[in-house]
Amino acid sequence: MLESINIQEITNTYLYPWGIKIGFALLIFIIGIYVSKILVGILKRALSKARMKNILVNFISSIISWLLLLFVIIASLSQLGINTNSLIALIGAAGLAIGLALQDSLKNFASGVLLITFKPFTEGDFVEAGGTTGTVEQITIFSSTLRTPDNKEVIVPNGAIYTSVITNYSARENRRVDMVFGIGYGDDIKKAKELMEKIISEDPRILKDPKPVVAVGELADSSVNFVVRPWAKTGDYWDVKFDITEKIKLAFDENGISIPFPQMDVHVDRNK
Repeated sequence: MLESINIQEITNTYLYPWGIKIGFALLIFIIGIYVSKILVGILKRALSKARMKNILVNFISSIISWLLLLFVIIASLSQLGINTNSLIALIGAAGLAIGLALQDSLKNFASGVLLITFKPFTEGDFVEAGGTTGTVEQITIFSSTLRTPDNKEVIVPNGAIYTSVITNYSARENRRVDMVFGIGYGDDIKKAKELMEKIISEDPRILKDPKPVVAVGELADSSVNFVVRPWAKTGDYWDVKFDITEKIKLAFDENGISIPFPQMDVHVDRNK
């Protein structure tokens, strides 16, 4: 009889209440996980429709998924009667400590999100950013990979890129090729100009609009400097610059036009 009473008391006092609490906690956990997956799926579809890169979509979805899981666990523990205030405070303190320890990484992450979202440059662009000049090969959450003209691979933190000036040489379809050529003061200015204009007009890569500029830009110490500014497709920029420079030098040589170099005249007073 005593054993029967004890078992009944234990059942009524502990088993039934705790069984109900555990059941509700499991129900909250299972439903919470199911709802979390649905919400994360909706978020992924929304971000994909916004044309965000997959790497950013997956990263944000992963963070949201873990936050929702943490919320579900706390809700389940609360159902069991466990005081979660201290747990929340502990998680908050841990988050603050991690944030302070990883502030540079978080800065790079935030900059990576902004770079992927606003797209000041894309893969394949030739840029000057973060103190490096090169072709963008990859943009990730924390860093970007650039290939320099001499084929070096440089990995630049996104924070260094976004907090500095970004020059995108590939952003526009056309570029102006800026060149300066000097001739001697005794040379024929009109003839030199005609030669340069002829070379510019005969190159099919140079655009007619905007109109190329060939003009006297400066009367320097030892030369008359011409500014030569044709326009070309961005992809032809360097080929045009190198070819035009070579052709003008050869044309000057053939027509007796000199290209002065800095020099110093020294006068010696023999009377001393």
